[in-house]
Amino acid sequence: MNDVLDQRAAARPGGRGTGRGFGRVLVTVYGILAFAAVGRSSYELATKFSEAPVAYSLSTFSALVYVVATLALAKGRGAWRTVAWVAVTIEAVGVVTVGALSLASPDVFGETTVWSGFGQGYGYVPLVLPFVGLWWLWRRRGDADHADHADPAAPAATAPTTED
Repeated sequence: MNDVLDQRAAARPGGRGTGRGFGRVLVTVYGILAFAAVGRSSYELATKFSEAPVAYSLSTFSALVYVVATLALAKGRGAWRTVAWVAVTIEAVGVVTVGALSLASPDVFGETTVWSGFGQGYGYVPLVLPFVGLWWLWRRRGDADHADHADPAAPAATAPTTED
């Protein structure tokens, strides 16, 4: 049955989405990180925002980026693909920038964020994940333009003809 669904997805305009195959694993990891970041930032905003507003605002921003990236990668077609590119690129720039600043001057944000120390508090997943995401989006880029990346054994789609 999955073969039939994959063939139908490949035949649709826009080809196969980014949330299929390895993309499912990627979306799952993004979802877990989004859940963790939302939980952390919600707690920080509710209980101690005044202690380090910059750090906790960055945590909230990163949580939103993870949520948007998760949704966009899961949808993976049309405008969602563009949203995924933007969200994952923002994530990559954010984790590298915040990571470098937090190492250069540990007190710059007042407290740690999801991206501090290049995501050290999250096992460096925040550092690796956007580059895996960008690789995946790049690898699947042709699927947005061509449906010919379908299984070669699948029957070719034919346009209806009218004969007089």
